[in-house]
Amino acid sequence: MKKIAIAGIGYVGLSNAMLLAQHNEVVALDIISEKIEMLNRGKSPIEDAEISEFLNHRDLNFTATLDKETAYRGGLTTLLSPPHRLRHRATTSIPAQLRR
Repeated sequence: MKKIAIAGIGYVGLSNAMLLAQHNEVVALDIISEKIEMLNRGKSPIEDAEISEFLNHRDLNFTATLDKETAYRGGLTTLLSPPHRLRHRATTSIPAQLRR
């Protein structure tokens, strides 16, 4: 089983997290505490029937955190999912964040 960290849990990041958490350990990282709290209670922060179904009825190995140290600890694969409105800047902003 792989550990996968997903940075950015909007629609794309969260959809990928639900699919990958069926067969991998997935840690979702975001900067919005309300999203993290909802996800760790099994509630979707976005309106999506399939994501809600996964959170409530599937056996997932999934946690969400605000702490990048927790998310990136251990051997892992990382999926970066920046907000859609920022994707044009992602090629410069993501590497800068990773160096922090």
